[in-house]
This record gives sequence, structure tokens and C-alpha cells, in this order.
Amino acid sequence: MSEIDVARLADWMDEAGLPGTGEPIQTRYLSGGTQNVIYEIRRGEERCVLRMPPPEAPPDRDKGILREWRIIEALDGTEVPHTAAVGVCDDPSVLGRPFYLMGFVDGWSPMDLDDGQWPAPFDTDDDARAGLAYQLAEGIALLSKVDWRAKGLGDFGRPDGFHERQVDRWIGFFERINGRELEGLDVATEWLRTHRPLDYIPGLMHGDYQFANVMYHHGAPARLAAIVDWEMGTVGDPKLDLGWMVQSWPEDTSAPSGMNYVDMRGMPSRSDVVAHYAEVSGRQVDDLDYYLVLAKWKLAIVLEQGYQRAGDNEKLLAYGPIIVDLMRSAAELAESSDYRC
Repeated sequence: MSEIDVARLADWMDEAGLPGTGEPIQTRYLSGGTQNVIYEIRRGEERCVLRMPPPEAPPDRDKGILREWRIIEALDGTEVPHTAAVGVCDDPSVLGRPFYLMGFVDGWSPMDLDDGQWPAPFDTDDDARAGLAYQLAEGIALLSKVDWRAKGLGDFGRPDGFHERQVDRWIGFFERINGRELEGLDVATEWLRTHRPLDYIPGLMHGDYQFANVMYHHGAPARLAAIVDWEMGTVGDPKLDLGWMVQSWPEDTSAPSGMNYVDMRGMPSRSDVVAHYAEVSGRQVDDLDYYLVLAKWKLAIVLEQGYQRAGDNEKLLAYGPIIVDLMRSAAELAESSDYRC
């Protein structure tokens, strides 16, 4: 965990005219890893969150952190639940790496649950728990409606040819790290090359949308407080966020599922949350199979990269059989689907 130079941060905040000028700064480490460190910043009555790459992060994370800021800034004034854009510093001489400040969210994250159990009243109230799922789907439905060009993101991402590049890019990654055969890879890859969405309408997308990357307000009814962690954010196909969210979501939520980090019992079915997404977003979902195959196939390759570099890392090694199941599932869905573009 790297330390923040509080004096330099205070000087920068004062020069930027941010709230709390002249007040002492208190910091609290919240979380972090190899790509980001996150601190709560208190200054008088003001609270915000600082996010920046740690010293050991690769140089390209500097551009990544500034990309994240552009999304957060663009979400201001929209209906999308988000953290407020407070300020950004692209000068690494201040704290060693570029960083940004975002609003503090007084809420809770599904990643902080004990043994995957929901907090009260969602642990016992099935109707309240269902709201968590519908709010999750609503978050990306609202995101898909953002006018990204009007929000200054006309040069953000490469929406043209998005689906063609998905297959070529990720199969290229797999071939570079390939250390074993994955059953179903060829079948799913060929299916994706010969199928396309019914309609591709570019929009702002999160890139890793799931319970792990949202926060909720405390108490019932369920209310999404913010979508967080925009490292993979881009302008592409928003319905891939939907496919990513529900690729392991069971139709029968009383049965075991791949979403084992949260308790899915009592949740609405996959069909129900997909229907809610369609209603809020205004987008058709008749081509959902395409996005499910793409999400399973892509996630398997993403996880395989970590698995091949795992060494003796037990957490990464545990993904081995999960990856096999994902790719096999992608191929089985491709072969059984009656979807025709």
C-alpha cells in the first residue's frame, strides 16, 4: 500500500479551488491492487475518493485512469447511478501518478458480503432481494441510453467494426498465451465469426458489468447508488454488458449457478431481468444468444490469461476448471441456438 503525500495533495486541491480549502486532509485506505489504489479523502466536512495507479502499475495505467475520468465526467447530469466527478490531475509530479477525485458513496458493495449473504432486509425479504437484480439490470439499461457524442465521447473507443475486432483481438490473445487446448474454442469462435447481432447500436458500455462492480444505497427498497470500476469502459455494444451480466445467471434461481459469490436464491429469473433491461433501454433482446456466447467465450479467454501466468497462485489456479466449463458452455449454446442473424 503506497502512502499519499497529503501536503502536495492539499496544495493541488487548493490551487484547483476544490471544496475544503485550507482544511487539514485525512486519508483512509479503502482498497487496491496491481492496477489501482483507492483512498477516502476527508477535508473538513467534505468527503471524496481518490483513485490512482500504484507505483508498480505499468505506464499505460496512467492513460487508463484518465480514460476512466472521462467516463465519470460524462455521466454527470445523466440518470445513470454514478459517483460525482470532483477533479482530475494529469500531472504525475503531484502524487507520482495521475489521479482523480470522485464523490464518496455512502452505500454497500456486494463484494463486501460475508459468505455471499445479503445484508438485511435483503437476506430474508424475497421481494426486496429481487429489486437488487432489477436495479442491476437498470443500471446498464440507463447507461446504454447516454448520448455519448453529446457528452464529448465522440473520439472515445472505436465503435465501427466493434464485433469484428472482438473475435480477432481475443483469439489473438489466446494464441499468444495458449498453453492447453480448450474444448469448444473452435466451435464457439467459428459461430461468432458467422453470426452478428440483429442490430448494432453503439453506446457507452462498462466492459465488466456484474454485482461486483456496483454499489447500493443502504436499506430497502433496493436502489443502485453507483456503477464503479470503469477500467474496461468504452464506446462499443452496450448489449455485451447485458450478456456479461447474465451469462451465468440461472433461469431457475433456486438451482446452483456459476454466480457463487452472491446468493442467487429468490432472485428473478434470467428472462425476467433481461426483459427489464429491454423495457428500460428500449433495445430488443431477441439476439441475446449471440451476446451470451460472446460473453462466455471472451470471459474464458480473459481468465485463461491469468491461469497461464498463475504459477503457484492458488486463486488463479482455481479458475482452471471454471474456464473449461465456460468455453464448453459457449460452444454448446452456439450449437443448440436457433438464432440466425
